Amino acid sequence: MTYDIPGQGKLEIHTIILDLNGTLSVGGVVPDGVKERLKTLKDRGFKILFFTGNTRNDADQLAKDLGIEWKLAKNADDKRDLALELEPHTCASIGNGLIDLELMKVVKLRIVTLQDEGIHVQTLLNSDIVIPTITAALDLFIDDQRLIATLRK
Repeated sequence: MTYDIPGQGKLEIHTIILDLNGTLSVGGVVPDGVKERLKTLKDRGFKILFFTGNTRNDADQLAKDLGIEWKLAKNADDKRDLALELEPHTCASIGNGLIDLELMKVVKLRIVTLQDEGIHVQTLLNSDIVIPTITAALDLFIDDQRLIATLRK
């Protein structure tokens, strides 16, 4: 999808990369409303996937339940390298931890969520948008006027 951001120009996002622990799920639980939002975004043509070290060994089941792909990333460099394979200039990432920092440095749009597991300060400082929840973050792409209003100069 292409967004015309006043004062900044065109922003093209095709892929949304999610962190799993602390972002897509909190304490191993996916918040209510996430699955429906992911479906809406996929129906609109976004590629959506999550990168994880699979700490809780639940990535396969969560990916199946949510209808999205996942890739194993055991550290920050793995996340960065996986993003570099996905045309990062058209990617948005949503994360919260230090493991997301290198990923944030290579993608076009960087979003952090302030949920119960917190945000690492270095990742926060390398983000474009701070938003309270994963559902609110996904809503930025569903109601594109929210994204435009947040990014306009």
